[in-house]
Amino acid sequence: MPTPQLALFALAIGVVIGAGVVLLVGWAYRVRMQAAQETSTAIPAGITEVLASMDDAACVLDASGLVVATTKAASRFGIRTGAVLDNSELRQLVRSVRGSGISETDTLRIAAGGSLDPRLVSARASTVGARLTLLIIRDVTERERLDQMRTDFVANTSHELKTPVASVSLLAEAIESAADDPEQVRVFASRITAEAGRLGQLTGRIMSLSRLQAAESLAQNEPVSVDEVVTASIEAHAVQAESAGVVLQRGGDRGAWVRGDAQVLVEAVGNLLANAIVYSPRGSRVGAGVKIDGDVVEIAVTDQGIGISEADRERVFERFYRADDARSRRTGGTGLGLSIVKHATQRHGGEVRVWSRPGRGSTFTMRLPRIDAPEPDSKKSKKKSKKKRARSEQALRGTPRNGDIA
Repeated sequence: MPTPQLALFALAIGVVIGAGVVLLVGWAYRVRMQAAQETSTAIPAGITEVLASMDDAACVLDASGLVVATTKAASRFGIRTGAVLDNSELRQLVRSVRGSGISETDTLRIAAGGSLDPRLVSARASTVGARLTLLIIRDVTERERLDQMRTDFVANTSHELKTPVASVSLLAEAIESAADDPEQVRVFASRITAEAGRLGQLTGRIMSLSRLQAAESLAQNEPVSVDEVVTASIEAHAVQAESAGVVLQRGGDRGAWVRGDAQVLVEAVGNLLANAIVYSPRGSRVGAGVKIDGDVVEIAVTDQGIGISEADRERVFERFYRADDARSRRTGGTGLGLSIVKHATQRHGGEVRVWSRPGRGSTFTMRLPRIDAPEPDSKKSKKKSKKKRARSEQALRGTPRNGDIA
């Protein structure tokens, strides 16, 4: 019969053996799970749902670099399930992250959808499990373009304002030096007046453009007669056309209406007419025509001037850009006219198009959503008509006669 000491010893041996077996089984299970994870290409739970809800281009790649899941936007960059990444820089980013296990972000320029124009993207790669890598591609091209436009706008504005300010300063010194010569004083004074007018026009244009870009909505949003807009614009530039020896003509459909701000539209059409007059030779014609095309109203201004080259055609709507810089400065242009036309048209839910051929002339067309003519019977409508006429007259008086050259 075993002694109590022997029984206790046997029990201790059993406990040790049992614990060892449990630890061995647990270790084997963990090794098995780790091996399964290292060899598994299954996408972790929830990743598919996250990819489906993303607006950015993203994909999951396995250890061999094969794409196993994508977002809808990934197709813009030629990323498809079951294929490898076409871009070598993206492949290098994924390999680097897979080797280090640390998330990385890089800014690259890659082609999108077979386009020759590369897009600026921010690409971030992160490990998802032992064999999978998540790649997110965010297109930041538009953000870069807006930042560049903001920088250019500040630089160009500073440059444009510096020129008339410096001229006024120099002319003031010249007047002081010629104080004993009344004739020279009058000449310099007239030039100061011209420079001051140019400075006032420039600041006014900058403020108009800033309001169009910054405001969430138009100051006025009511039915506007296209006939009144075109008539007011032509009358505002009749003196300029007569001085330049250019004939203004009005044609096309009548009775078209759009919704928006009459003053903004008069200024936009007036800028197109001013450009056409300045760039047209004496004895030529400038036409303002209206065409009703279904739910769209087209306001086109056509000239027989020098035309615009294909290279300049892409940039004429940029702020301060001038196709003919020397001529524009000579005629007092600010380079903001066509930019105002573009933003004014967009604010009214439309678009502006340009056709031009060097030596044959140009046609700028504002396409705006058409509305039905308002009922003219009620007293309320008559009051609105009077208000619109008053605003048109105000726009007519406020529209510069010297033009605004793009």
